[in-house]
Amino acid sequence: MYSGAMKLVFMGTGTSQGVPVIGYDHSGIDLSNPKNWRTRSSIHLYADGTEVQVDAGPEFRLQCLKNSVSRADVFILTHGHADHIAGMDDLRRFCDVAPDNTVDVYSNDYGIERIRAMFPYALGDRPTQRGYPCFNVRKMPETLGITENFKIRSTPLPHGNIETLGLSFECRGRKVVYYTDCKLLPPRAVELARGADILIIDCLRKNPHPSHMSFDEAMAAVDLLAPKTAYFTHLTSHIDYGKVEPTLPPDRHVAYDGLTVEL
Repeated sequence: MYSGAMKLVFMGTGTSQGVPVIGYDHSGIDLSNPKNWRTRSSIHLYADGTEVQVDAGPEFRLQCLKNSVSRADVFILTHGHADHIAGMDDLRRFCDVAPDNTVDVYSNDYGIERIRAMFPYALGDRPTQRGYPCFNVRKMPETLGITENFKIRSTPLPHGNIETLGLSFECRGRKVVYYTDCKLLPPRAVELARGADILIIDCLRKNPHPSHMSFDEAMAAVDLLAPKTAYFTHLTSHIDYGKVEPTLPPDRHVAYDGLTVEL
């Protein structure tokens, strides 16, 4: 339960390989700190009686169990890369408990293309049999009205040779903006994020990357957008929570798996 306009759960905050990576991690990250153990990035948002899941990586089932998530009225896929789409089959349980045994799924053109390629068995009008997933797939509009008080706005963000969906969740005068997997902020993305109570933004590592924001680029984006509070996500093992978090201004934080924020 939550008492405010929205509740946000960071289901995962890691990069495409997770943290730590398989095998020996040479980054020097302190793995005795549980906040440095990161599954693939996604969020779950509660607003006005509705639950929205954004992305589903390989650990999605375990993330749901850890964070007591048992329902998703709407699923949004920001883009079709494996670390964001590979766990979508586990939406089958949400289909089981939905009134019509389907889940509304929204994405951009690339995301929809990948859903159709990976989950053709989930694209009928109803599950092929009980316990199977069934996705009502639609292209994400610029504005998606969920309830009278809750809407989701979207904007394209550049991410290498594809685009991802940047999202703004707006409910009862409060705003949460989710910009994962991006390199730059086009003018519409800047405008959409202005006045955010919470900004969640890509922050891969200290060194530059061709399709993700670095730490310095993420800090500059927060300076530009001026949210009340910012959280950095999609982190590699080169962002050590215990080393970076104490150096940040009070309005900026390194997100971690299981972090819950109400507003």
